[in-house]
Amino acid sequence: MNDMRGGDNLDIGTFFTELFGPLGVVGGLICIFLLFYIDAIVFPTLPELFTVIIFTSYPDANIPLFAISILITIVLAEVAGVFTLYTVVKKIKVPERIAKVAHKYRDFLIVSDERMILLNRVAPVIPFMGAFVYLFDWSVKKSLAYVIAGGLIKYGVILALSGAFLAYMEHGTAQTVTIIMIIIVMIISLAASYFKKKGVENANRSA
Repeated sequence: MNDMRGGDNLDIGTFFTELFGPLGVVGGLICIFLLFYIDAIVFPTLPELFTVIIFTSYPDANIPLFAISILITIVLAEVAGVFTLYTVVKKIKVPERIAKVAHKYRDFLIVSDERMILLNRVAPVIPFMGAFVYLFDWSVKKSLAYVIAGGLIKYGVILALSGAFLAYMEHGTAQTVTIIMIIIVMIISLAASYFKKKGVENANRSA
């Protein structure tokens, strides 16, 4: 499911924003929660892009309070998503062959413990994090702590920059600059992910 086209991901985000848009700021927070939750357990939904779109769509909102509310919503959604997928994978009993492949993959990562969750924020090479927390035998508490820390750092920076743009630029310009910034971040992240995956594949061939 990770191979879904970008257009499909945009359609999902657009559907949620249109569905909950009439609810105002609360609707925006509901939309963000659902996008991050689905992103964590099913398939990518481009949550970064829709987060800044929603954040910059309410110029009359209290910017600092709205940013904090979004951060809390993101953390709750990601924790819920990781824990949900962890629980599901734990219950279904993954075949030993798949577990062995997962462990072999882990051995070629930059770090093989829970710290990889933080690095995954920069170069996402581990999808469906909750599943891999179980397959890699990582500590659930430590993993969730890194999920929270990573979410607060990454999206805290994004929202802080977005808030600064809103404060010092006209609304339309600020929204455009923010969206361009996120697209650049996503491109860099995808490039880093690609080269890291190629490195892992080459290491696997050499092993």
